[in-house]
Amino acid sequence: MNQELIINSTPSEVVIALLHDKRLVELHREKNNSKFSVGDIYLGKAKKVMTGLNAAFIDVGYEKDAFLHYLDLGPQAQSLIKYVDQTQNGKQNVSNLMYFKNEPDIKKDGKINEIVKSGQNLLVQVAKEPISAKGPRITTEISLAGRYLVLIPFSDKISVSSKIRNIEEKHRLKDLMQKIKPKNFGVIVRTVAESKSVTDLESDLNELVRRWDECYNTLKNSQPPMRVLGEADRTNVILRDFLNASFNAIHVNDTAVYEDLKSYIKTISPDKLDILKNYTGKLPIFDAYGVEKQIKSLFGKTVHMKSGAYLVIEHTEALHVFDVNSGNRAKSDNTQEENALEVNLEAAVEVARQLKLRDMGGIIVVDFIDMHHADNRKLLYDKLKEEMKSDRAKHNILPPSKFGLIQITRQRLRPEVNVEVLETCPSCGGTGKVQPSIIFVDQLENTLRFIINEQNNKNITLNIHPYIEAYIKKGGLFRSLQWKWYFEFKQWVKVQSVSSAGLMDYKFFNKDMDEIII
Repeated sequence: MNQELIINSTPSEVVIALLHDKRLVELHREKNNSKFSVGDIYLGKAKKVMTGLNAAFIDVGYEKDAFLHYLDLGPQAQSLIKYVDQTQNGKQNVSNLMYFKNEPDIKKDGKINEIVKSGQNLLVQVAKEPISAKGPRITTEISLAGRYLVLIPFSDKISVSSKIRNIEEKHRLKDLMQKIKPKNFGVIVRTVAESKSVTDLESDLNELVRRWDECYNTLKNSQPPMRVLGEADRTNVILRDFLNASFNAIHVNDTAVYEDLKSYIKTISPDKLDILKNYTGKLPIFDAYGVEKQIKSLFGKTVHMKSGAYLVIEHTEALHVFDVNSGNRAKSDNTQEENALEVNLEAAVEVARQLKLRDMGGIIVVDFIDMHHADNRKLLYDKLKEEMKSDRAKHNILPPSKFGLIQITRQRLRPEVNVEVLETCPSCGGTGKVQPSIIFVDQLENTLRFIINEQNNKNITLNIHPYIEAYIKKGGLFRSLQWKWYFEFKQWVKVQSVSSAGLMDYKFFNKDMDEIII
């Protein structure tokens, strides 16, 4: 399977599209200078300790206080609290834990007020981003994730990913970590570390220790609320988690981001450097690689499938609902049961894709088309489980109920990705009244006339909807509207279609491809 990463960088955000065999499977939006991302580490102050909830509310600088449950404290919470206190009081003079004496692990069934006091400074990590009216969910079980390893301060435990099946390899990795890890640091060995050299693993470990040093140095002089250490930006995180042999291209449209990624790939996988491409084409990058069209077709309330069947997706505060409809998809030579099975199997693939694409979390209910044979229901259940194997979010799938419903719970760490695909009419501004279409071309020509005659612009490019582009070029050599403009203005106006443009929307660009604002 070929994997491509298309990165669209704008002044306000970076949008990352992950394609499998040209099909969009994940879409991530990362606001520039975004805060409270999963993995960010903050110095916060305890505001309220709620014994009834066995939780505390911590001020980390967000408009809503962050939520810290007793079960999210982690066994070494007392050691972390002691470390923070000694660091801020000047008693902990080094970042490493060589001579740090750990406190006993906290009780599994203890009370929050035994550990956290109101007004206390706490080092916490974002476990779930702010969603809707809720603040971030946090933990004091700090972990630093790298390419091959995860570093856990105040622990001596070494764990190896259960997905590494080779027993000898597991022993090799465990013995190696025992030799090179710093004292009082635990390590989780990730799946991608399998068969990696000592040099690669040690380099990753040293980078994680360096980040802990950075955390310590910031913590020394910090006052809550303050971000002490930010997680790597989303692009780097995706590369860290995904980059493997099946990646064959990474396209990015921003030179600064390109250089950052180049430096990062040199560090984690130098042999993959040649797959990174700096896109310099005239079309927007998502249009050039067919991403924009897929976004428009995949993020609406109704999602159509190749066979003619479709999904209707509804959202409520409590859950998400998928309704599977056969549409005009029915083979006359098949029975109703056979048709239902074919549509359901196709829908299972699309449901798994939509869950990852929109990053839906919480409770999901899928209403498949009723099937009467138990074997067919099991076939559908197995198909859905197989399709969701590649989903990195923790999830659980229940077998079909007697009503034909399949229930899914999926881990929710970030707000759902929501793309508004319905367009506001550029002519009426949403009022429902549009200018007469007969005068649209006149308006276009008047704007063009002003740009050329009054502003003296040359080498102009017009970006417009594909239907309008076809109309402008209709008639061919010497007879089209485009040739009419050439004879009138004594220069050729380049006309190119943009699939994301509204029907009566248009933009003019100068020779440097900067938009001409009228």
